[in-house]
Amino acid sequence: MKRQIVWIGRDVELPLIGCIAFGVIDRGTNLLQIRPASGCNLCCPFCSVDEGPCSKTRVTQYFVEVDYLLEYAKALARMKNSENLEMHIDGCGEPSIHPNLSDLVQGLSEIENVKIISMQTNGTLLNEREVEELSEAGLTRFNLTINALDDELAKILAGTERYDVHKVVRIAEAISESSSDLLIAPVWMEGVNDLEILKIIEFAKEIGAGKNFPPLGIQNYLIHRMGRKMKGIRQVPWRFFYEKLRKLEEEHKIKLILSPKDFGIEKISQVLPLAFRKFEKTTVKIEAPGWMKGEALGVARDRVITVVDAENIEMGSKVKVRILSNKHNIYVARAV
Repeated sequence: MKRQIVWIGRDVELPLIGCIAFGVIDRGTNLLQIRPASGCNLCCPFCSVDEGPCSKTRVTQYFVEVDYLLEYAKALARMKNSENLEMHIDGCGEPSIHPNLSDLVQGLSEIENVKIISMQTNGTLLNEREVEELSEAGLTRFNLTINALDDELAKILAGTERYDVHKVVRIAEAISESSSDLLIAPVWMEGVNDLEILKIIEFAKEIGAGKNFPPLGIQNYLIHRMGRKMKGIRQVPWRFFYEKLRKLEEEHKIKLILSPKDFGIEKISQVLPLAFRKFEKTTVKIEAPGWMKGEALGVARDRVITVVDAENIEMGSKVKVRILSNKHNIYVARAV
């Protein structure tokens, strides 16, 4: 599906708070999520947000200018007033599709009280030189997704024949040899990659992942309403998932059951105030196409609001809407 590309800060100066696909998200802890781009180069059949070239629902791809994103990151860092901030670069997809990641990491590292800069990545768009550049710019930890070491299964789980797990292994080794830390984060799907999880655990130990943080962050396969689903694969109950991790911990002598404390994440009282109450009515100006088919992005009170059922709403128009959800300053509304 051909997508519209929107450069925020260049094409349009949208606020960077309010939309889940880009900007800065404050969930009430000392960690701020920094989302420089949406979109992905892979088509994982279990993708929780239906991203990538095979998506049937995502129609817009967003990129944020680094200087503009840093303005917001600095402002929220001042507001958080914490001595131990983490800036976590992630996204609804693969953040390394952004062409200026090193500049972003460098800028984040210069913010007072930022102690950790981490990034989620599938590793496929990085090379050894870029790993070194990101490390030197101040990236503390790479959270690297590897779901299988078997070549054929790895391609299936990436949703593309172009996926090269041998390259991703080399990237993992390059990270472990750099000054940055490495956490390998596979998604466990019962009956699909059980044996691969065992190999990934031993691989993480072999290359010295987890210098200062846990070496592995095994995730449970979860079924999301708007995501893609693996046919015939069930979502394992959390109790069973943690029983599995405990057993693996004993067998492999490695920490696998994690908590926010393992990463220094804690709740703090300084939280970005909500700009809108749930079910409140307001008027927005439609400034950009939405992330999903049938959506549009409106702006009010220096917040972005995703307006659903917006097929017949014109760009530049002013529309009265009712706020449907406002959790963590991420706003969804419908015209009234």
